[in-house]
Amino acid sequence: MNTKTAMITIAGRPNVGKSTLTNYLVGEKIAIVSNKPQTTRNRICGILTRGETQFVFVDTPGFHRPRTKLGDYMVNVTRESIADVDLTLLVVEPIPAVGPQEEGLIQKIQASGCPGILVINKIDTVEKDKLLEVIDVYAKAASFDAVIPISAKTGDGVEELLSVCEKYAQPGPFLFPEDATTDQPERQVMAEIIREKLLWCLDREIPHGTAVEITKFSERDNGIIDIDATIYCEKASHKGIIIGKHGDMLKKISTLARADCEKFMGTKVYLTTWVKVKENWRDSDFLVRNFGYKD
Repeated sequence: MNTKTAMITIAGRPNVGKSTLTNYLVGEKIAIVSNKPQTTRNRICGILTRGETQFVFVDTPGFHRPRTKLGDYMVNVTRESIADVDLTLLVVEPIPAVGPQEEGLIQKIQASGCPGILVINKIDTVEKDKLLEVIDVYAKAASFDAVIPISAKTGDGVEELLSVCEKYAQPGPFLFPEDATTDQPERQVMAEIIREKLLWCLDREIPHGTAVEITKFSERDNGIIDIDATIYCEKASHKGIIIGKHGDMLKKISTLARADCEKFMGTKVYLTTWVKVKENWRDSDFLVRNFGYKD
């Protein structure tokens, strides 16, 4: 079999739908999704093998102006992910204006010499006339190999996007097993699922001040998986909000997370969660690395 692979970075500002697109492409939830910006913190690879071609999609944190050590880390991940790949997809919203974050990413793509495709997401939210305006504005801002409108939510245009991406695949062996969907360890996926539920259930700044550490991950003889997770927050007052009255909020978060963990693992999961306070951990190099955000 004459195999080939395509390493493809998915870049864009926070909350444009990069993780939703990654999940749709690989056919499984591997990256967390929420309506809050800066949901993704790490570089996550989504893997799709079709026939003789293996696509490795690199989902990156949203490109933003960092305010903490964690923010610095997230921006560096995005910058480095644009280098040494076969193709970069710049995902934008259907707005007829090129913002400073998009300008910054376009400059990074051009400086890397990497081919770039403009992916206009969320086309299910606008009229077609508006879409032509968006295409025109970006055509004046930069030269892209292709412009593909899609909806990562409905899947509209995603097959066309895959067909175009395949043209950039390079001959060589597969980088991952054919049935792989992500390079993330199972423990990391479980931690991210729990963090997603924090983002869903909690308001304002609290979710962004949380980190999740899996302290136990073991499988019984009957296939049941036991997971112990510690949720870290930055303030004692936040701890009370996460736990909730009579523990109701933590129970809700844990119940939602367990359902997705079972779906991903394909077996029964027993999930136990605790909440601890680590003040200002996002500004500590040591704690940022300790919670898994490593260079």
